Amino acid sequence: MTEGSRGHLAMLCFSGLIAGSFALGSMAAPHIAPTALNAVRFILASVLVGAVALGTTGISRAALAAPWRYLLMGASMGIYFVLMFEGLKTAPPVSASAVFTLTPIMSGLFGYWLLRQITTRRMALALAVGGAGALWVIFRADWQAFLSFEVGRGEMIYFVGCVAHAFYTPLVRKLNRGEPPVVFSLGAMVGAAALITLAGWRDIMVTDWVALPGIVWITIVYTAVFATAATFVLLQYASLRLPSAKVMAYTYLTPSWVILWQFMLGHGAPGLLIFGGIALTMLALWLLLRDDDVTRPVKK
Repeated sequence: MTEGSRGHLAMLCFSGLIAGSFALGSMAAPHIAPTALNAVRFILASVLVGAVALGTTGISRAALAAPWRYLLMGASMGIYFVLMFEGLKTAPPVSASAVFTLTPIMSGLFGYWLLRQITTRRMALALAVGGAGALWVIFRADWQAFLSFEVGRGEMIYFVGCVAHAFYTPLVRKLNRGEPPVVFSLGAMVGAAALITLAGWRDIMVTDWVALPGIVWITIVYTAVFATAATFVLLQYASLRLPSAKVMAYTYLTPSWVILWQFMLGHGAPGLLIFGGIALTMLALWLLLRDDDVTRPVKK
């Protein structure tokens, strides 16, 4: 398996794991402040990834150089996750995942700005096909639902978070100085944990942690272990092997994953027409897998 193929596999796992945050997050969001939940999840995730880093690659002194890098990456992901849970207070999970599918385009723009990465026509076609499939899934193959779509407050809040997420992807490659993905991820997590804790200290103090319903603790554990520790490493790993727009193209799978999560949680199954949209996202991924060399230097 090539390095590029490993990057694709990492993002396939990433998309499935991150979708769980939408399904569980919408159930937990009404019961706890986003900053309080995310402070705990990032602290827990930092401990887990820190233990893995110490037990595998170790943490070299060189990795501690320029700590501002970790604060910048931590701020980017911290903003994303806090605004995600704030948006999920009012935005349905599938609708929120619709907003998430805008990140490939924004990531491509940030990739050009930071890294001068250029998307080829084939990559653009893949993004367009994946976007069409995602919209098909999001609106459940209902053209009237698409035409009557109105962006709510929750979706608007979450969109700002998605801008931060799109910025994070090319930022990883820009700031990495050869650190292993697990160590680089740890730095970003610690940065996010510190910044969110400072920003949400009051929310943390006033939260009645003992009285929180079980779904909140399930969400905290899931997001810390799978949607933070695991996905951070997967995203770091893929970002060092694939162009930014290609990495974020896997977000087109998120609506399909969210529908699957909703079904497993007892919220019903989609109609057969939905699988037409899923087929389009599969076609987009096939185009991406066939297109390994999508970045070339800008002519000066």
